[in-house]
Amino acid sequence: MEVKNAKELKRLSRELQENFLNRWKLLNLDKDQDQLRSFEERISDPGFWDNPDQAKSISQKKTELERKLAPWYAIRQDVLDLPDLVELTLEEKGEEGVEELSSEYSRLKEEFERLELLGALNEPEDMKPAFLNIHPGAGGTESQDWAEMLFRMYLKYFDKKGYQYSVVDFQEGDGAGIKNATIHVVGDFAYGFLKCENGVHRLVRISPFDANKRRHTSFVSVHVSPELDDDIDIKIEEKDVRVDVYRSSGAGGQHVNTTDSAVRMTHIPTGIVVACQNERSQIKNRDTAMKMLKARLYELEQERLKEDLEKKSGEKKDIAWGNQIRSYVFHPYNMVKDHRTDYETGNVQAVMDGEIEPFIMASLKTL
Repeated sequence: MEVKNAKELKRLSRELQENFLNRWKLLNLDKDQDQLRSFEERISDPGFWDNPDQAKSISQKKTELERKLAPWYAIRQDVLDLPDLVELTLEEKGEEGVEELSSEYSRLKEEFERLELLGALNEPEDMKPAFLNIHPGAGGTESQDWAEMLFRMYLKYFDKKGYQYSVVDFQEGDGAGIKNATIHVVGDFAYGFLKCENGVHRLVRISPFDANKRRHTSFVSVHVSPELDDDIDIKIEEKDVRVDVYRSSGAGGQHVNTTDSAVRMTHIPTGIVVACQNERSQIKNRDTAMKMLKARLYELEQERLKEDLEKKSGEKKDIAWGNQIRSYVFHPYNMVKDHRTDYETGNVQAVMDGEIEPFIMASLKTL
């Protein structure tokens, strides 16, 4: 942002300071600071690890609070000091100081705006790791190929974000593409960011599998669930779960370890199916599959509570899961458009190479 003169710079620096303090108060970050100090005191107690399960839970919550507060701490003092710095610099250098400080103001404002968006991620699960599932719709090879293109897009996005990830399930398609894939993603606000991808993704292109070069439309559903803490109790009756063990079949060492101990779990009352095949140990695959199932059931319950609340308040809102959220058009023109926010770009290749952050940020603004 170009700052025109000293008077404007003074005004903008004070506004930024005021907006920062208001947002800090609105997000109740002082309470988070107090909670963090309480955790630190408990962890320093000599008997802290006498109860390992409780100690693990507190340590995890402390880490999450530190991650939440760190970016706010990083600019807090600079934002609070900016108006005084502007006054002192302008007294010394006059209008020449405007150019010197305008870049600092722009940096702090840009970072603050990013933090405001992150402030929308205030649900407890937003900071959790996530399970991202990709599943093609009807259409056979065409949709399965589209599913693998999205799989590649997300892996590139995770690389750009610095997220850690592992492919816990990867089922190759018939001839091309994939029938199903699930990725476990770990990183700052992993679920908070990725939940914006929940829904149906539509592709329009000239099919490489059509000898007549006709235009085809394909659909793939993306479903994101948060990984739950062990202390969140999701009751699953043993009689309600069917467990199948099978030989894993993926893209070799690229995605999975070929084993004889892949696990598929079907929750009979809801029809939810999860699978894990990336470990050589059936026990580990079973544990991961159960985590995935609990995450899906937790999300289902949260969605039910949300619907009940909207009915009571008379609100009618679309549920993201199951709706077409984004279109990727390769022909007769190039465009990717998000139907929830109307954000769009003509640089289709960049999007397929993992540049989806602008779409996610646009979605966060609507939360």
